[in-house]
Amino acid sequence: MSGTSLDGVDAVLTEFAPDGTVRLLRTHYLPYPDSLRTRLLALNAPQPDELHLAALAANELAHLYATAVTGLLDGEDAVSVRAIGCHGQTLRHRPADGYTLQIGNGALLAELTGIDVVADFRSRDVAAGGQGAPLVPAFHVHAFARPGVHRVIANIGGIANVTDLPATGPVRGWDTGPGNMLLDSWIQRHHGDRYDRGGAWAQSGKVDGHLLETLLDHDYLRQAPPKSAGREQFNLGWLDATLQKLGRTVSPVDVQATLVELTATSLAEGIDRECPGALEVYVCGGGAHNVVLMQHLRTRLPGVKVETTGGLGIDPDWVEALAFAWLARQTVHRAPGNLPSVTGARGPRVLGAIYPA
Repeated sequence: MSGTSLDGVDAVLTEFAPDGTVRLLRTHYLPYPDSLRTRLLALNAPQPDELHLAALAANELAHLYATAVTGLLDGEDAVSVRAIGCHGQTLRHRPADGYTLQIGNGALLAELTGIDVVADFRSRDVAAGGQGAPLVPAFHVHAFARPGVHRVIANIGGIANVTDLPATGPVRGWDTGPGNMLLDSWIQRHHGDRYDRGGAWAQSGKVDGHLLETLLDHDYLRQAPPKSAGREQFNLGWLDATLQKLGRTVSPVDVQATLVELTATSLAEGIDRECPGALEVYVCGGGAHNVVLMQHLRTRLPGVKVETTGGLGIDPDWVEALAFAWLARQTVHRAPGNLPSVTGARGPRVLGAIYPA
């Protein structure tokens, strides 16, 4: 898994028992080189010769993914692995225009590893009229749903998304808005750091109420699900334009504090509005390590138990990579991987393209 945070590759070795039980056998993390991260970020916007540049980046990603697989297997015979589920790196996500684009060159990855590769998971759902995202709720049902318990799984990656697992009724899920993406971009601009460790910098600032109110006025946050978001909606250009509209200066540290509150508030308001009666929220993704963000989320959800998915037996750092391993398994068995109640697709669909080794 490599997501919108553009930090690196999360790789997991997973075994699925006949009863569907998930066993996390091994994990490996490989950070993106700064040069690759810069080029991928630039490719999120139109530029000259972008098709050529995107193809070169896809090849580089395939080599990086192959290195991650080698590190993950640590000498174990690749023959024992049925398939690699590879999300790829999102460059554009525009379901309203009928497409979503994740690069990574699955054919080259299969050639480099000698293992079947399942990639391009989102396009089939978009082809069926869906948002193509979020896809992880189907795995959340498999791993975290319990009869008679109403809980919410909140994944805070670059974008934040939730899965509503009600005690009765249909499962729902959607992107609530920005997760770590703006927080990471803002601290990198001002301090050169890839992320705000534990939310320490944000904690030293103060929330600017007027700025927060203006940010929360984004059209996307008022839309009803199903919906999905990305850098197209929430990016530094939008933040800069919003700051300019204020007509006054807000200190960088106070902007960071306000961005934490933006993530917490948009997430909590989505849960309040769309998941009435939920008594448990379990957080996964990088945001689970942001102590300040977790505190704000608990404040915004009084009476609700807010913990990480570690409380359910799965480390929050590896839930999304596990989800795409599970989605790859669904594809190999020709089983649907999407939830139409989440994505808005016309029906269940088998997701992904298979590149045989």
